[in-house]
Amino acid sequence: MNARAARTAAATGTSRLLTRPMLLLLVASIGGMGSFYLLLSVLPLYAATAGGGGVGAGLTTGAMMLATVLAEPAVPWFLARFGHRAVVGAGLLLLGLPSAVLSLWSSFPLTLGVCLARGVGLGIVVVAGTALAAELAPPGRRSENLGLYGVSLGVPSVLGLPAGVWLSDRLGFEQVFLLTAALTLLALPAVAGLPARRATRATQAERLSGDPGGRNEELGGRNEVLGGRGEDPGGPLGAAVNRSLVRPTLILGAATFASGVLVTFLPLALLGGPSHLAVVALLVQASVAPLARWGAGWWGDRHGSSSLLLPAVLAVALGTAGLVRLESPVMVIVSMVLFGAGFGAVQNVTLATMFERVPRSGFGRVSVVWNLAFDAGMGLGAVGFGLLIDRTGYPWGFAVTAVLLLAVLGPAWHDRRYVRAETA
Repeated sequence: MNARAARTAAATGTSRLLTRPMLLLLVASIGGMGSFYLLLSVLPLYAATAGGGGVGAGLTTGAMMLATVLAEPAVPWFLARFGHRAVVGAGLLLLGLPSAVLSLWSSFPLTLGVCLARGVGLGIVVVAGTALAAELAPPGRRSENLGLYGVSLGVPSVLGLPAGVWLSDRLGFEQVFLLTAALTLLALPAVAGLPARRATRATQAERLSGDPGGRNEELGGRNEVLGGRGEDPGGPLGAAVNRSLVRPTLILGAATFASGVLVTFLPLALLGGPSHLAVVALLVQASVAPLARWGAGWWGDRHGSSSLLLPAVLAVALGTAGLVRLESPVMVIVSMVLFGAGFGAVQNVTLATMFERVPRSGFGRVSVVWNLAFDAGMGLGAVGFGLLIDRTGYPWGFAVTAVLLLAVLGPAWHDRRYVRAETA
């Protein structure tokens, strides 16, 4: 029996995915990510209307993503030292409670401090939650369990992102800040039911190696064909020096740059326009992106991931360019459909492509490079656009962002040629 058949046979057993600890992890994670998405577009709006302008709005997202990038590498150590209950509980508190302070005092430095604290909380919840989801999986069903965990985290993005903007318009910023704190406090009791044991060495090693649920066995053969060639540069970011990974990393960074612009500034750009247009636009984008990410994975398993890279980048660029017509609600919604489809596909395609091009020993470094490109791109997009629009205005700012995205069509095209040459 081969490895895939063995996993299939194990997955058909009587072991349950939704055990009590897993259900409690989902409750805690949904509460944490719900509080994250609820304020993701609200804090930039709050900073700008409180006198920070476009630069202030961009700095809120940039500060949060900087804190996330700095916090994530330390989470495995905290898990080993303090265990899941303490670490996940601390992450939830950092995501929610600091926002309540803004309902009492209002200042731009305080807002940035809240964003930094929330960024640390985000890094903790994402890393610790993924590690625990892998550890709680029954034998032979780890990949399925991680898939369930991933789907549960998609719900807060679809609901929280537009709901935060809508609620801040209807109830005011202070009420949304208090609601965010309450949401994490409501999720906090679930932490008490999480396993008290510390993460095992095996669980951490598998997670850091990028091998949730045995996917390495499926990818292993393809790594040797598509550019792994047995090379494994050393150092914590050794995968970054593998030149076959440069183009996917650049493309992901460009796409997340545009995403940082979108979630930070679209509600501001649509102020004074049709009622609730920003809410609907964010809902459309947040709903389309996960569907596109799943669809890209389905296509990639059957036809190769790199074949989608060029159309995915083009969709992101066209979706961003369409926002030049902010006065047209139809154009805004169509642009969000295009952007969501392209952005979801880019996430899946770049990650799958990068894993295909390194040996198994390089999977951990690929994961680090991919996540750094994602978070750094999002933060730089928010900060850079904030500096730009004070001089150009929103339509020209979106046009410049679209031109930057069109510039990576070249690397996307050459990457397709690279794959064809390697597989010929």
